[in-house]
Parts: sequence; C-alpha cells; structure tokens
Amino acid sequence: PASWEDLLNPAYKGMLQMADARTSGTAVTRIFSIIEVNGRNEDRAFDYMKKLRRNVQVYTKSGGGGTLPVGLGQAGGGIFFIVDALDTKAKGYDVTISFPKEGIGTSAEAIALLKGAKNPALGKKLIDWAASPAMQSLYAKHKINFVPAHPDVAVEPSLAEVLKGAKIFPIDDAYAGANRKRIVERWVNEVLNLKE
Repeated sequence: PASWEDLLNPAYKGMLQMADARTSGTAVTRIFSIIEVNGRNEDRAFDYMKKLRRNVQVYTKSGGGGTLPVGLGQAGGGIFFIVDALDTKAKGYDVTISFPKEGIGTSAEAIALLKGAKNPALGKKLIDWAASPAMQSLYAKHKINFVPAHPDVAVEPSLAEVLKGAKIFPIDDAYAGANRKRIVERWVNEVLNLKE
C-alpha cells in the first residue's frame, strides 16, 4: 500500500494487524497520525478508522505484535513502528516496508530526571550519557533501528535507505497529551467495539 486510502481496499478484509490503543503507544501514534493527515478533523479521521476496522484481523497488545504474523504470512500487512518492521525483516522474513504518501507521525523516546530523585547527580550522568554521541552511535553499531536525536550521529545506513522519501511528521505533543484519554476512549467506543 502506498497511501492510507489503500488500506481500505476490500482485498485486505480481515488481513491487517495493528496495535490496540488501550495497551500500546504505537497505536496512539497511529491514531494521531490519522487525525493529522485528516487536517485534525476528528470526525473524518474516525470515519476512516471505522472503515479500516473491516480489514483488521486483530488488534495486538503491543505495537510490534503483528509483525511476526505478517512475516509468517498469517496476516497480509499492518501498521507498525519502523523499529519493529525492520527487526522482522532483519530476521529474514519476506516483508515489504512502505509509508503512506500522505505521511505518518513519529514519536520520540524520552528521558527525564524526576523531581525529588534520590540520586540526582547519577540521574543527570545517565541523561548526559543517553544524549551523547557515544551512546546514540550504539544504535547503528547494534542495528537498533532508532533514528538518533543527536545531530552528530548518523542514521544506520539500512534504516536511512528505508526512510528515504518517507513523509514523516512529528505528532503535536501538546495536542496529543491534552486529548489522548478522550481520543482513546472514542476509538474504543466507535472503532474497536464497532458492530457491523
């Protein structure tokens, strides 16, 4: 598939796997991606997700839970984070990775020092190391398919090749944070529990 619309093709009926928003941040990112590509028109985005529901075989508990069934041919495709899709491909499964031409949102891994932490000096050292080129270079060295945040660290070449030409946009954290609970509840009520 080359677009979000392609996933509505009746040929995919009961063949797609993707994560459940009650248990997976990957699923929440997917939902907010769909909202964004629909110009934040939530009603239009939910209409799309209701149509997509017809083609979903199962909503998995984890974000990457459907990648192995796709690799084994037990599912026809799905929506996953690139790290999970590339891991399945690296294990030798014959999978094709594509991105919707309209774009897809991304999320960032984060680290923080909690106020009142028992060892703030050690916590700061960990944060400094996690943000350093030395640590972020380990992604490529160990084939961990994360895009490094540090500007001096190159993306692992095979990951860079897959991402070439992909339209990727950040999810608006303020909007997503303020609306997450409501959007997930709406998804459960209108999409997950859809009776046809």
